[in-house]
Amino acid sequence: MGRTILGVVAGVVVMFLVIMGIETIGHAIYPPPAGLDATNPAHEAAFVHFIETMPALAKAILVLAWTLGAFAGGFVAAKIARHPRPAAVLIALVVMSGVVGMILAVPHPSWLAAAGLLLPIPAALLAARLARGRPSDSGAHAGN
Repeated sequence: MGRTILGVVAGVVVMFLVIMGIETIGHAIYPPPAGLDATNPAHEAAFVHFIETMPALAKAILVLAWTLGAFAGGFVAAKIARHPRPAAVLIALVVMSGVVGMILAVPHPSWLAAAGLLLPIPAALLAARLARGRPSDSGAHAGN
């Protein structure tokens, strides 16, 4: 149980770093308006306008961030945890909860919301599979 908890905690840290890193790159390519503070309620209308007018590629970078965050965090969680698939799925659920929070706070295009909710679990499951690799054949050739 302790290794699974450690795996999930490490996975969340990696997931957060990957998402923030990719979003930082996205903001460098498509910068928000100067002075925009998404956490300031007084800037809510400006933030909604920013989201509405973002180019599709900027929105795709968000989906990439969420998906790669779920993948990288799921990989780390699965590598460490005794229960790799559930640990990886927990990482995906953390990503999805963040997506839901953003969707509830600010309207996003339907395709962006759908991708943000549909892609993290498959990405994390793929990561868990890759983290565990192929089963060992050492028992099959015992005695040879």
